[in-house]
Amino acid sequence: MKSVTDKRSFKTTFHRDDVIIESPGRINIIGEHLDYNGGQVLPAAINLKVRLSFKKNGTSRCNCYSKSYKDYFEIDLNKVEISEKEWHNYFLGVVHFIEQAYPNKIQGFDCTVESELPIGSGVSSSAALECGIAKGLDILFSIGLSDDEIITIAREAEHHFVGTKCGIMDQFAVVRGKKGKFIRLDCTDLSFEYIPANIEPYSIVLLNTNVSHNLATSEYNLRRQECDSGFKAIQEKYPKYHVLARVPEEVVREFKSKLASKTLNRLLYVVQENARTISASKALENGNLKMFGQQLFESHEGLKNLYQVSCDELDFLVDFAYEYEGVIGARMMGGGFGGCTINLVHKDRIDSFIEESSSAFYSKFNTSLSPFTVAIGDGVKQVN
Repeated sequence: MKSVTDKRSFKTTFHRDDVIIESPGRINIIGEHLDYNGGQVLPAAINLKVRLSFKKNGTSRCNCYSKSYKDYFEIDLNKVEISEKEWHNYFLGVVHFIEQAYPNKIQGFDCTVESELPIGSGVSSSAALECGIAKGLDILFSIGLSDDEIITIAREAEHHFVGTKCGIMDQFAVVRGKKGKFIRLDCTDLSFEYIPANIEPYSIVLLNTNVSHNLATSEYNLRRQECDSGFKAIQEKYPKYHVLARVPEEVVREFKSKLASKTLNRLLYVVQENARTISASKALENGNLKMFGQQLFESHEGLKNLYQVSCDELDFLVDFAYEYEGVIGARMMGGGFGGCTINLVHKDRIDSFIEESSSAFYSKFNTSLSPFTVAIGDGVKQVN
């Protein structure tokens, strides 16, 4: 694999008949860290996207260029191996797992990537890239991948090439997103339904702390291990439970003296968050937006105190939102240790909320946050 720091050796022109893919980021309204614990989640695709342009080049090599990183590298289809550079591995992983499922379907191609998604912000730029690559290669080479296969291939790339043992939610939302709809997804059996995102007169505002987090090297995988070990102890006594999220809270509390306090807290967070997600979903369907928003605030308390994946910057912004008139809900979003808060803000207060929270954040941390308002958009698709 060859890597250079500019595009001088990558000269190609894309035409109308080549494949152009737009792949969205995603938000998760509530249900954080539940996808790998078999819980309920409420994600949606958003209107900020990764754009990928593909063309065949008639060789056995694949040329990939990222405008964001200003980095170019080549893939030799005869030797697909993990790279030291993380963004390379999204391509390498997807190519590898497509090749495993459909040998010799992929041939040489050129691809350029440009992104509107802030990296490390919690809007799943990684899943957007993985699913966009899989969708583009599927169309370019007429492979015939189903949506489920694209979701699975993208997740396998994340697990085995990038190194993050994520659940299925991010890739699912990126592929199956629908404009104006939240997705109520049961991560146990992947059953789902679309729920109208009726949150008027409120809008979704993301405040990016610009605190970078790398889930592959953070404590994300450790949290999964803690949940797995704690759930295994529960299953030894109660084998009827097949996923952690569906264990009643009173059963979890039976193990207070048998589990380390940290492990017990992780389990309590999971079962409480699952109940919150169900409650929030019902509140939304019933038009009770105040209750819906309150579940977000309570979710953050659990993420902060029980699951311990927040940070000072995120806590500061959620506390600010809690006291701000016109905000009915806020929490950290994504894997944690940085990234964004998601806020439900009255449309008449968006500008003032952004201005005042930005000023307060700068005064506290001597650094700027990046605010953006998002709308619910469609999943990954070809746009030409």
